[in-house]
Amino acid sequence: MQKASLTILGCGSALPTRKNTPSCQILELRGKQYMIDCGEGSQIRMRQMNFKASRLGHIFISHLHGDHCFGLIGLISSFGMLGRTAELHLHAQPDLEKLLRPQLEYFCEGMSYEVVFHSIDPYKHQLIFEDRSVSVYSIPLKHRVACCGFLFEEKARDRNIRRDMIDFYNIPIWQIPAIKKGSDFQTESGEIIPNQNLTTAPIPPKRYAYCSDTAYHEKIIPYVQGVDCLYHEATFSGAEALRAQSTKHSTARQAAEIARKAQVGKLIIGHLSARYSDQNLIWKEAKEVFENTLLASDMTSYEL
Repeated sequence: MQKASLTILGCGSALPTRKNTPSCQILELRGKQYMIDCGEGSQIRMRQMNFKASRLGHIFISHLHGDHCFGLIGLISSFGMLGRTAELHLHAQPDLEKLLRPQLEYFCEGMSYEVVFHSIDPYKHQLIFEDRSVSVYSIPLKHRVACCGFLFEEKARDRNIRRDMIDFYNIPIWQIPAIKKGSDFQTESGEIIPNQNLTTAPIPPKRYAYCSDTAYHEKIIPYVQGVDCLYHEATFSGAEALRAQSTKHSTARQAAEIARKAQVGKLIIGHLSARYSDQNLIWKEAKEVFENTLLASDMTSYEL
């Protein structure tokens, strides 16, 4: 069974450090990969971790600050040099296309694949993408510029049919898809076999929320309520609460408060300021409020 996982390529804030590159992560669901933000150095991290360009089809950009999108043109160019032919879909507010299109025409003329832009209204919570595996919703955030997070909701899987029941009741192959969808089975003698006797429940669908960059914003709580994993920015410690307020960022304690009130399964804190040589300070502050808190780390994968 394919596992749902999150890989942090970069979890730093605006200024890169020896330890952290700017924001970028890859969410993997049912064998598909979705990139969230694309800061400088993202393609280098991808190659260091052996991610293949062909498996990434969609990139979601939260806002147009450089540490969340400066890596795009380099990534797109490299995909072309690697011979990519499948379309690459970019989901962002409309200004991204205005900024990126001239660069594509200048640096990527004659590229082997097409970049497709999809506009997001960052001020609305709405469905912005859907395929057979997942639905993606925007989450309006509170930052200095228009900014939204993303909620990924895996779609429910079919039920698992029991092999022994197939053999016992001699179930025809053509009826198996309907049974996996929840149908009962009728034997040749007319006996109705309830679906729960034939199948087992599937793995519950996963839900993942990404909220960066944002000030403390309780309005997001209904959108992230009960998610399996929440990634929330924690740029500053509590000692820098006034600076966090003025720059529209969050402290570690504030991120943990959102996780606690939303009753999420797990919190990962990131977008860490370069000022902290000891990032455990941030982690410990959040854990005082929400125990199941993990400190994001570049080039690290987490199961959802």
